[in-house]
Amino acid sequence: MKTFLLLILMFFLADISIAQSPNPKVSIFPQGTTLYGNIPYANDTLKKHLLDIYLPPVKKASYPLIVWIHGGAWMLNDKYADMGYMTQTLKAFVDSGYAVASIDYRYSTTAVFPAQIQDCNQALEFLYKNAGKYSFDKNRIALIGFSAGGHLANMMALSANDDVKAFYADGKKPKFKIRLCLDFYGPSDFSKLNGNENSDPKSPVSLLLGATVSERPDLAKIASPITYIDKNDPPFLIVQGEKDQSVNPEQSKLLGSQLTAAGVKNELIIVPGAPHYGVMFDADFIRKSIFDMLDTYMK
Repeated sequence: MKTFLLLILMFFLADISIAQSPNPKVSIFPQGTTLYGNIPYANDTLKKHLLDIYLPPVKKASYPLIVWIHGGAWMLNDKYADMGYMTQTLKAFVDSGYAVASIDYRYSTTAVFPAQIQDCNQALEFLYKNAGKYSFDKNRIALIGFSAGGHLANMMALSANDDVKAFYADGKKPKFKIRLCLDFYGPSDFSKLNGNENSDPKSPVSLLLGATVSERPDLAKIASPITYIDKNDPPFLIVQGEKDQSVNPEQSKLLGSQLTAAGVKNELIIVPGAPHYGVMFDADFIRKSIFDMLDTYMK
């Protein structure tokens, strides 16, 4: 547990100097990228209900959309997080004609689950409804999420068929359809996380749920992506570090095996020697798999 919290703290501190500027990551994108920053998506003034949109330099009538969901144990970081070590992948998205929208969501220390999934679904519904305004192809939407953001992306993609009213801010299932989910080391089953997550009331999962997994296994199941797997789910690319000490690799292996059992197309990449996050995930071989999936399911 100490190792897990230390990794989170190191990641957070590394991003502090970056997160102070209005748009610290804009230089990552190709010259000529159009930015629409700090757009409110929930018709309120909450700072965690904002998103950024990046449109490619080459102008088109519409762009397929990739929605970026940041990590940070559901209680750290912001919509710029994870970009700093995924620079080549981000550039490749925009250079290949994809729009990118990066979203914020409420921390677990402010509002417990399902607030985070409500926020993510509300942000995506806003993007869907405003597709014409921002030149999106609303029929070509993919998600990419990292760690806690991977969990939220997985939840969005897998629960969309289930019409869980509690996952939507207004209790109504939205109209958007997710074509592809790119999951980077997101937890898939809270009951099977390694370490003290199930019993420590101060662990990130306990703070997310508002109770330990041991106390509320029912709530842990509701918040676990594998609960919602069915044959109608979108394809998945799952990327996991072999040496991840925060989200044990068995989480990604379980997700892949359950998707396969349900007949859902998926690919699992275990990155040799890789930890929980970092530049090892911005590798050419991973990017090739990403674009193979995009070329197959987003055209």
